[in-house]
Amino acid sequence: MAHDTSFFRPLSGSEVPRFAGRSTFMRLPQIEDPAEVDIALIGLPWDSGSTNRVGQRHGPREIRNNSTMMRLVHQASRIAPYDLCRIADLGDAPVNPIDIRDTLERTSEFYRQVHRAGTVPLTAGGDHLGTLPILRGIARDEPMALVQFDSHSDTNDSYFGDNPYTHGTPFRRAIEEGILDPKRIIQIGIRGSLYDASDLDWAFEQGIRIIEIEEYFDLGPEKVNAEIARVVGKTPTYVTFDVDALDPVYAPGTGTPEVGGFTTREAQQMIRGLRGLNLVGADVMEVSPPFDASGITALTGATLMFELLCVLADAVAKRR
Repeated sequence: MAHDTSFFRPLSGSEVPRFAGRSTFMRLPQIEDPAEVDIALIGLPWDSGSTNRVGQRHGPREIRNNSTMMRLVHQASRIAPYDLCRIADLGDAPVNPIDIRDTLERTSEFYRQVHRAGTVPLTAGGDHLGTLPILRGIARDEPMALVQFDSHSDTNDSYFGDNPYTHGTPFRRAIEEGILDPKRIIQIGIRGSLYDASDLDWAFEQGIRIIEIEEYFDLGPEKVNAEIARVVGKTPTYVTFDVDALDPVYAPGTGTPEVGGFTTREAQQMIRGLRGLNLVGADVMEVSPPFDASGITALTGATLMFELLCVLADAVAKRR
């Protein structure tokens, strides 16, 4: 298939070595105006919502570095995203590392501008609280659906007294604000010890479909994808992938690792299975380079971004 010469193309590793040149997502050009692209790759370098290990603010930079390993065409699906859509690196969203509420406002406005331009965001974080301002920025007239790969539900009410904004609360806030339809939310991979036996009660009461890790291993990726399609239907759907959904042998560099998760291969299968959904944005969150001595977590984050980019590009192209 001949590509549109007006579309942006990644810098080829056969022309400029992967270790040379500017560091951008997928080696794409970096631009400033979201109206120039159909899909914007964005960094969200922020971890002020973390309550455990930090360092996720450095995630976008290392994911950019490792994304040099991504090429042009998906090996399994044969999706060639850069032939389907205009795609570029939009740089980093504005953040304030010492003020959570200010960052929420700055970042939300940034994503509102992206949304007004008719552009679909694909973001690398950053701790998981960062998904809340993204959702605020791309909110629609009707609540959206959510596919969440995670080891934690992130529907707690508050931490350390009455603080409502941490990486453990974003989806409760998004539901309360009418951004997400809880009956169109599915969470895959939930596991780990609890603070209290009632920790997940609020989420269940709202109608969230939670696939805890034990059920995941009973079902397997194919049946999980069928359940995802059933839950979200044709509703505009956002996908968020917290790398702690993976077993920490595959992603040790993260804020709150939980043993007993699924593999990178299974993650790829499930993301590929999202093809055909009405996808309106996605992110990969919680990559923490200081805890990633080998760099494998950042490489995993970059690979998952490419997997998401392929299904997003397919969805955007089909909506034209």
